[in-house]
Amino acid sequence: MCLAVGGKIKTLDLPFALVDIKGIETCVNVELLENPKNGDYVLVHAGFAIEKIQEEYFNYLDCALKEMLEEDEG
Repeated sequence: MCLAVGGKIKTLDLPFALVDIKGIETCVNVELLENPKNGDYVLVHAGFAIEKIQEEYFNYLDCALKEMLEEDEG
């Protein structure tokens, strides 16, 4: 199964960005995005930001991921 997770761009050093994903900052490639900016919400998969998303959708995905992780813990 493949999973993309939501994150928020903290800083840019093109072609990479430091992205906060659930409190963990990771470096991802942003070359697939048009005009990435600090503060953009993005979907990240396999080290690449693959799409910009709206904050509301980011919040929805964040809640869904939290629920999945809680269910997995058991």
